[in-house]
Amino acid sequence: MKIKELRELSNEELLARRYELRKDAFNLRLQQQTGATEKPSVIRTSRREIARIETILAERATKSESGGGEGNMASAAGTRK
Repeated sequence: MKIKELRELSNEELLARRYELRKDAFNLRLQQQTGATEKPSVIRTSRREIARIETILAERATKSESGGGEGNMASAAGTRK
């Protein structure tokens, strides 16, 4: 999935998708160890998608903690000397 498509999903959907991808990645690693993996690149793509999902979740958590995002950063930058 593209990151744009992932950003449109809710947190619950992202968490469910991450769970499924982690489960698939585990199975792919087992297949790799036994030599049954047909496409080793699938492991890399699943790891990258998990990272994309975790990045989006972290961004949303940071945004909700700061209470709005960029507005607070702009006002804080003006007070430094």
